Order: sequence, then structure tokens, then C-alpha cells
Amino acid sequence: MGAPPLLELSGVSRVYGKRTALATMNLRLRSGKCVALLGHNGSGKSTLLRIAAGRDRPSTGTVKFDGKPMNENDPAVRARVAVVGDTAACYPDLTVREHLQLVAVAHGVEDAGDWIGHVLADRMLTDHADALPGALSSGQLQSLLLASAMVRPRDLLLLDEPEQRLDPGARRRLADLIKKETADGVGVLLVTHHGELARAVADRVLVLSDGKVVADGHPDKVLATGTDGLTWLAESPDGAR
Repeated sequence: MGAPPLLELSGVSRVYGKRTALATMNLRLRSGKCVALLGHNGSGKSTLLRIAAGRDRPSTGTVKFDGKPMNENDPAVRARVAVVGDTAACYPDLTVREHLQLVAVAHGVEDAGDWIGHVLADRMLTDHADALPGALSSGQLQSLLLASAMVRPRDLLLLDEPEQRLDPGARRRLADLIKKETADGVGVLLVTHHGELARAVADRVLVLSDGKVVADGHPDKVLATGTDGLTWLAESPDGAR
């Protein structure tokens, strides 16, 4: 019997009062693979990501990380799951370098100085290492969040619209980063509005609409480029894979 999926959502749904934010669905993500979630605002993508991270409880179903119930407060989960989300997570009185040092220390990374220098260069932040978040552009803030994930150990990387506020060059570097993560064995769950990013990095794409999975499969099967830049093809979802 093989190893369990790194992340497994079974029969998961989320209801707020009378509103169904996420209809019942299944999802499996294995180490070294990337699953992308596409959909318009309000489609349920971020709800699904919060549930996957253990930051929100599903109304039905179960969430497992490495075969065990997902619990955000579990030290093992905190040590192995990295989440890149809201720029509000930045501390206003810490410089870019100090942010990365804090993350490294919190996760027990020893002699992190050289690695932090590498990450700063990789995310094009070297010239802004001593800047406070308030002095950064929105794209630089997004790069800081990505850099914070890179300086810590991780087996699962959860990305909530990481392409937001990035210019085309930075998006290409983001795609390279995600491909490197999966090549290193990290599982990546990516929420994005950017179809070409999903096509470039994902092994599987789920398209959500009004909380329901309306397409599910390989990026080349689910996504088609049209005159509007992206057409989402509706197919019958086939559940967990």
C-alpha cells in the first residue's frame, strides 16, 4: 500500500448560514505535484484554501495532512505547511531582511544568513532588504511573502493568488519558483486568476463557480485560450484522483 496523499479533502463542503460557499467536493494532492484552483471572485477558491490550511472548518467532510487530521495548531503542521496569502501579515516595523530572519529563527533554520541573501536575490529584493513594508510597492510586498515561505522548511505550500500585483517578469519568476518547489518534492495548492500560470505549473486544474467544481483535469484539457485570453471549459468533475 502506497503512502497517503500529502493533502486529502474528502466530502468537504462549507456553508455559512443559508449560503453554500463550497459544495461537497474531494481533492487529493501528492508530494511533488501542483493543483491549481481557478475561478472568479466568490467562486469558493479561497474558502477551499482556508479549509486546506486548517484555518477554517468544513461543514461536512474531513481534511487530512500526511494521513492525519489537519490541525493548524499542530506543531508538525506548522513546521511543514507554508501559506502565502494576505500582505497584511507583514509587520510594519520590521525590515524585509528582519522579516526573513524572524521566519528563519521561528522555524529553527540555523546559519540562515547566506540562504536569506540568496532568497532576497531570487525575489529581486536585495536592494530593498533594509526597507520597511510601508516603503515597498504592492508587487514587492507580494515578493516578500513568497520570500518568507522560501526561508523556512516546507512539504506543503499553499498559495492564495500569488501572482496578484506582480509584473510579467515577476510572474515568470513565480512560475519558475513553483516548478522548482514541485521538483524538490513539495506539494503545491495554488489559487489563481491567471490561466497561463496554471497551465505553466499545474498537474491538475479545478475550475470553481458558485462553490461548485465545474471542470477538473489536466491543464491542457481544462483550459483553452480564446479571444478573451482564457476560456474555462466546463466538464463533469471526476472527484478525487
